Amino acid sequence: MNLPILYSFRRCPYAMRARMALILASKDCELREISLKNKPDEMLQISAKGTVPVLELPSKVLEESLDIISWAMEPHPKSIYILSTEEKFLSEILIQLFDSKFKYHLDRYKYASRYETNSSEHQEECKNILEKLDSKIKSSPWIFGEKVSLLDISILPFIRQCKIANPEWFFEQNFKKVIALLNFFEASNLFIHAMKKFDLWDPQNPNGSFFP
Repeated sequence: MNLPILYSFRRCPYAMRARMALILASKDCELREISLKNKPDEMLQISAKGTVPVLELPSKVLEESLDIISWAMEPHPKSIYILSTEEKFLSEILIQLFDSKFKYHLDRYKYASRYETNSSEHQEECKNILEKLDSKIKSSPWIFGEKVSLLDISILPFIRQCKIANPEWFFEQNFKKVIALLNFFEASNLFIHAMKKFDLWDPQNPNGSFFP
């Protein structure tokens, strides 16, 4: 059986959310764990942009994590919370916010020397966005309640990166529901499964790892 092929890098938040979508949708694939410092020609031939995740399907190639999530979620798996119209609208706004503004400030907070920026200013911008999120969520234990949603898997990998940048600062903040949400996420079977370690894919031994 020819399975879809997922090129992934374990710590990349975009790849992480794609892997979680495949887990929740029970979509089997061949996972090829790569090094971003030594990208395989096989991936670059189908996706010249050279970033992960990339999902190679029999009829097309998906090069963006949100496209992979959309593909995995159709038809809608029972494991995912069904959003109301209002919740779907809110989710779309928040995903766009985290993919653009939050990620922009997060990169300049984490890698201030690389971007030649003031880390504290971008840290404050991240804080403002997380406080905004905190005011809009239930976090009991997921954003909309008992069942994980597309919003959870789409933004939590980036919130985790913000925590990793300075855990002491992160846990001192007033966005307590966000902190509780992240703690629950990192202890969940979904996160543990998504973060399973795989050996780097070897083009000379082309069979990747079965996932999920």
